[in-house]
Amino acid sequence: MRKGGARMDLTSCFRGRTVLVTGHTGFKGSWLCEWLLLLGARVVGVSLPADPDIDPCYTTPYAHFDQLDLSRRLTAHIEADVRDGAALHEAVRCHRPDFVFHLAAQPLVLRGYREPRWTVETNVIGTLNVLEAVRQAAAPCVVIAITTDKVYANRNWDCAYRETDPLGGHDPYSASKAAAEHVIASYWASFFAPAVQELGIGVAAARGGNVIGGGDWAADRIVPDTLRHLAEGRPVPLRNPGATRPWQHVLELLGGYLHLARSIALSIEAARAGDEAGRRRLEELCSPFNFGPALDSNRSVGELVEEIMRHWPGEIRDASVCGAPKEAGKLNLSIDQAWHVLGWRPQWEFHQTVRETVAWYRAFYTHARGDPSAVQALTQEQIERFTAGMRYDAPAATVGGG
Repeated sequence: MRKGGARMDLTSCFRGRTVLVTGHTGFKGSWLCEWLLLLGARVVGVSLPADPDIDPCYTTPYAHFDQLDLSRRLTAHIEADVRDGAALHEAVRCHRPDFVFHLAAQPLVLRGYREPRWTVETNVIGTLNVLEAVRQAAAPCVVIAITTDKVYANRNWDCAYRETDPLGGHDPYSASKAAAEHVIASYWASFFAPAVQELGIGVAAARGGNVIGGGDWAADRIVPDTLRHLAEGRPVPLRNPGATRPWQHVLELLGGYLHLARSIALSIEAARAGDEAGRRRLEELCSPFNFGPALDSNRSVGELVEEIMRHWPGEIRDASVCGAPKEAGKLNLSIDQAWHVLGWRPQWEFHQTVRETVAWYRAFYTHARGDPSAVQALTQEQIERFTAGMRYDAPAATVGGG
C-alpha cells in the first residue's frame, strides 16, 4: 500500500457553498453538519420532526443534533418527510444547493421487519424524491446518496464484496436500499449523464459498513446499547455475538463522502469545459463506492464489546434469542475501488476507532451532557484530530487540480 499522500483541502471546495443534508438530525447527519460548518459551508437540513411519536427510533433526550444546538446554527432547519416530494422540491428550489448529501432513511434492520412498508417508502421513494427535486431544479449539483453495505446479496462469503457483485437483500431494510441503488443508477444513466454539459449534475451511491462513534443513541445498535448499559452499571446484553461487521468510525465514512463529492465537482467542472479526460473520470466517479475499514477491522460483535470494555469495564450477559429475525453473519467490504479511483483509504484502525468512540461517550457522561458548547468542543476536537491526519494519494486520472 502506498504511503504518505498530500493532505486533502476540503475547505476550498465547501467554503461558502450551500450544502443540503437530508437526515441531518440523525447520528451521521449531525456529525456531517458539524464538519461542514467547520469548513465554512452554508448548511440546509431536511429531516423528520424530533418527535418520538413520528420516529420512535430515538428514545433518548441526548440526540447529538440537539446537544450540538445545530438547529440554531444552520442556514435552514427544515422539518419534512423525504416521502413528501413537494417539500423536497421546495427546499431545493429555495436554497439551490451546490451539494446534496442524502442520508435520510429508515436505517435499522430490525425495525425494517416491524415496519416494512414505511422502510421501503422512506428508503426508495425518498431517494427518488431527492433526485427528482435536483433534476427539476436543473442547476449544477453533486448528489451523494448514502446506501449501505447490506445492499449486496449476502452469501456469508469470507471474501469481501465488490461494487460489481450482485445486489440483493434478505430483509426489508436491505432490499429497500438495494432498490434505492437501482433508482440512483437509473437517474444518472437516463437524465444526468446525457446532459452533463448542460445541467452539471453528478450523482454517486456511497456504501458504508457499520459506523460507530460518539453521539449515536439509536435503539437496536450494539455500541449505543453497550455504552448505555455501562453508563448505568448494568450487564451488557449480547444478542448475536458471532456476527462479523466492518466496524469504522463515523468520521472515516464522512471523510469518504466529502472526498467523493469534491472529486465529482472537479470532474463536472472539467467535463463542462470540454475536457474529455474530465468526462471519462466523471463516468468513473458517478458509480457506487464502498467505504469500509481495513480488513483487520472486520470483527465480531463479541470482540467489539470486549474491546469497548478495555476502556470502560463491565459485564456481559448472553441475550441470544432462538428464532430471532435474521441478520447477516458475515459482511466484509472491498475498498479497492475507493483506493484506486479516489486515493481514499481508512486511517483509524479498529483499536483507535473504539478508543475514540468510548472517549467521546465517557467525556459526554462526565462533563459535556446538557452543555452545547462542551459537546461542540468535544465533537470538533475529534473532527480536527481526524482531519489533521487525512492524507490521500491523488490518482493519476485526477483533473482540475484534485
